[in-house]
Amino acid sequence: MRKVLLAAGISLDGYIARPDGSFDFLFVPKGFSMEPFFRTIDAEIMGRKTYEASVKAGAKYGSKQCFVYSRSMPQGERDGVVFTRKSPAQLVAEIRKRKGKNISLAGGGEMAREFLKADLVDEIDLGVVPVLLGDGIPLFPAGFPQRNFALIENKTYSRGLIELKYRRVRRGGSRGKT
Repeated sequence: MRKVLLAAGISLDGYIARPDGSFDFLFVPKGFSMEPFFRTIDAEIMGRKTYEASVKAGAKYGSKQCFVYSRSMPQGERDGVVFTRKSPAQLVAEIRKRKGKNISLAGGGEMAREFLKADLVDEIDLGVVPVLLGDGIPLFPAGFPQRNFALIENKTYSRGLIELKYRRVRRGGSRGKT
């Protein structure tokens, strides 16, 4: 089954961005690459703010299926990107009906919360940078039930970044035991 993978860079205190949305505290250490992760996915789900920031940074879409949640943009497909308001469960079910690789989830705390509420996050890959911000946009804002994960990998990189990979632990249900 195609898994939903949440990958993010965060501060020690769990923030993905400063209160103003900037993420200048994040860095890519020597020897770290997202390429292995990107080889495992062929679909991306993100929020509008993340989409707009990535386009501004020069990202191009089209080689992978891209779905963007937006309350302000009209629904439909434009330039190889599908803008949607479907429920997370409905969207993931539709993507999983098609053959393919895993599904990347990006888009901040609101997106993470909605997908965790629906119990759709199968793996989490965190790049934890050694800084405490004290305030900002959390990756995991309140509002979802407890979800258990098991550590499957950890790596340490230069400048103190630690990569942590977790797999969702489910008991029974249609997705089986992990």
